[in-house]
Amino acid sequence: KMQKKTNFSSQKLKNSKLDSPSMAYPDIKSENNSTTQLLNPSTFDSFAVKVEGVSKKYCKSLKRSMLYGVKDIARNTIGLSSHSDKLRKNEFWALDDISFEVKKGETLGIIGPNGSGKTTLLKLLNGIFWPDKGKITIKGKVGALIEVGAGFHPLLTGRENIYINAAILGMTKEETDKKFNEIVEFADIGDFLDVPVKHYSSGMFVRLGFAVAVHCEPDILLVDEVLAVGDINFQNKCFNKIGELMSRGTTTILVSHNIISIQRICDRCAWLNLGKVIMIDDSMKVCDMYQFKTMKEQEKISSPINEDEGLHIENIFFYCQGGDKRNIFNPNEPILVKILVNPKENIVNPILEIRLKSLTGIEILHVIEQVDASFPMNLQKTIEFQIEHLPLTNDIIYTNVILWNQDMTKLFARRSGNYSFRIASKKNLRGQLSVNYEIRVGKYV
Repeated sequence: KMQKKTNFSSQKLKNSKLDSPSMAYPDIKSENNSTTQLLNPSTFDSFAVKVEGVSKKYCKSLKRSMLYGVKDIARNTIGLSSHSDKLRKNEFWALDDISFEVKKGETLGIIGPNGSGKTTLLKLLNGIFWPDKGKITIKGKVGALIEVGAGFHPLLTGRENIYINAAILGMTKEETDKKFNEIVEFADIGDFLDVPVKHYSSGMFVRLGFAVAVHCEPDILLVDEVLAVGDINFQNKCFNKIGELMSRGTTTILVSHNIISIQRICDRCAWLNLGKVIMIDDSMKVCDMYQFKTMKEQEKISSPINEDEGLHIENIFFYCQGGDKRNIFNPNEPILVKILVNPKENIVNPILEIRLKSLTGIEILHVIEQVDASFPMNLQKTIEFQIEHLPLTNDIIYTNVILWNQDMTKLFARRSGNYSFRIASKKNLRGQLSVNYEIRVGKYV
């Protein structure tokens, strides 16, 4: 009810001739004194989004949630505080004391496990929910794509929903008419333009919603994980469009589980967990730390594969060139993998198979080589595998080791799951590879 009133007031103010920017962009306050402030983007140039001590709570019980809502309305009606800054029975903080700034033209990525509060934060920034505590300041027009199908009427056609969605985002009919063909071409919904959207697939919903959101020329673009629904061609088209908006100075906040996408397009990144900010910094640094923590958590819960037939692999260690045992290496230094084995029988010239995989499951290296040595029963030995270097930017590498007999018909031992190391580049590089490069300036001939 409050949100509808706010939307009506905002539209009314847009259609009014006001001389004062402060009148056109008022403070909007809820009963608990939390604030969402809309400011004229031409008045300031320091930041586009500012979040100060914002908290949002939900109730796990639907009945109690409705009861609390009635009580809060009743208290507010007679001028009493609703005490929304305190937790009641079955309530929890979905966001707890979140603070950050996003500069104009900057792209901020938001990562974290499911249930960490990422989508709730975007909904607060878009004005769908009010914060229970804190203040949000927005400078400029916001375009958002948060949920698949949000803002679409299922019984109306794609054509009709374009005009409705565009109007919700602040576009006039004349503006929508001018950009209608561009929106349809970008959405690539073909012959389904005049079909009710209830017959659309989730991918078509996303294409149409994103097309409208980016063509309303927002000052601030909010995008949730919904892009993952689209195919690879549409995702590339979206990232290219986001890059185009960035070059025009559009501020973008992107929520995604795709670490590569975050590193590819985001200047900074915020890592959320259980409603709190764990880290806000350069996207490469934050994604690197997030991957490392994810790896450690996976190691605790994963079931490693330990198979011993004729040989026991006691452990696998990683060493740097100086002989120190390490788990973090830079892309240009050698890595020595030491495999400590204890044969249960006499073994001669076994086959060593080593697979190195990234955190996302991509196979980085796969080697199958014969080890020219004998392994007497119950005599411990080490097998050393030297890697000159792994020219990767930032990644977690899992090591799988298998030992076979000479014709690879009998498995001696297998180890996988808990043996990993990290590649951490200090260079300001994005993408997958870390290469040596040089920039020179010469005279034009």
